[in-house]
Order: sequence, then structure tokens, then C-alpha cells
Amino acid sequence: MRAMLLFLRSLLFYAVYGVSVVAWGAFMLLAAPMLDYPARYRLLMVWNRFAIRWVAITCGVRYRIEGMANLPSHGCVVVANHQSSWETIFLATLFPQLCILLKRELLRIPFFGWALGLLRPIAIDRSNPRAALKQVVEEGAERLASDCSVLIFPEGTRVDAGEPLRFSRSAAQLAVRAGVGIVCVAHDAGKCWPARRFLKIPGEINVAISTPMASTGSDAGSLTRQAQGWIQQQLDDFATRG
Repeated sequence: MRAMLLFLRSLLFYAVYGVSVVAWGAFMLLAAPMLDYPARYRLLMVWNRFAIRWVAITCGVRYRIEGMANLPSHGCVVVANHQSSWETIFLATLFPQLCILLKRELLRIPFFGWALGLLRPIAIDRSNPRAALKQVVEEGAERLASDCSVLIFPEGTRVDAGEPLRFSRSAAQLAVRAGVGIVCVAHDAGKCWPARRFLKIPGEINVAISTPMASTGSDAGSLTRQAQGWIQQQLDDFATRG
């Protein structure tokens, strides 16, 4: 009975979620040419907030967040672990402007990818790592210079909850190059919104935000280890809460 209820709730979530993606994506494609980027971003976030609220209503997926006061008022590099789609939707709502590093193929998804492209993401070709890293550093520095924060998932793909972290240095290299700080975000969204699975599991997602980590005087390797260590510690703390 519980499995059936979870299935029906998840089905209801996705039915409205899918329709909203098409409807809001189409609306944004029409509205975007008339708006500057900050206004376009704010309007796009209406859908993000709806999606977070809708999954809470239909599937009982809530969240608690610690460290909101640590978010800087200027652009920074945001580093987060990657377990699901939830954090890609949620984290964008925390910033006045946020650019996401993502794989280029996502922009080809009808409506969703088209609307995503309006957020000025850094869309890389993962089959060419050398060119991708150069693109991240160059385009990321341009975004940061315009006071737009850059979100990077250093794992490169979604990883199941409980799997060990393996971070690339791309986020740290960008922060060092641009001379900005890194803000780490740890979460355990995968326990409620598992990657590549249909069912949503009721529960409370833990989210923690670090104080900014200075890149001045640091090298990419040590800064990456510092960010990974902080996020891993938070994940361990989340696990002890049950």
C-alpha cells in the first residue's frame, strides 16, 4: 500500500511538473526578448520556486537550511555535491544571479533546455576535457566580473547518496583565476529525490552553506581539498541525524 501511494504521489508530481516545464518554458521564450538579464532571471525563478513547493505538497519532500547568512552579496564560485535534480532547481533560487556549469546536451531538451539556456549557463563538451576546462575558466571569469555567481558540481555528474566524493579542480581553478571566494553547499537531496529514479521519498532534505573560502594565496589543489573536506563533513553530520 505504501509503495502504491508513493507511486501515485510521484505520478501526480511529474504530471504537473511536465506540463509546467512546457508551459513556463514557452512563456519564457516569448517574454525573454523583452527583458534584461536580471529581470529574466527573476521571472525564471518563479518556476523554480513552484517546483520546490510542488514536490513538497505532492511528495512530502521538505528541506531545512543552515548558513543562509553566509551567502555573499557579490558574485562567488558555488561548489555543491550532486545527488539529484532537486539541488539544481533549489540553489538557483538563493542567488540574485547564478550561472550553472552543465553539459551541452541539456540545452537540446525541448522547452526545459531552451529555458535553461536563458540563464546564460556555461555549456561544455565533456568529450574534450582540456577545452572544457579552458571554457570554464574563461567564461566563468566573465560571469563573475558581471557579479553573477557560478555554480559548479565538481563531481561532474549525479552520484548516489552515500558514495564517496571525488571532486575535480575546475571550481577552484576558476576561483583562483578570478580572485573570488568559494561558497560550499552540502545537501542530502538524494535520499528524497534519488537520481534516475521515478519515486520521490517523503522526508526532509538537509542543506548547509559554508562561510566563503578565500582563494587568495591558495592553489587549486588545496582549495579543492578544503571544499571537499567541508562538504564531506556536513554529509557525515547529516547521516548521524537519521
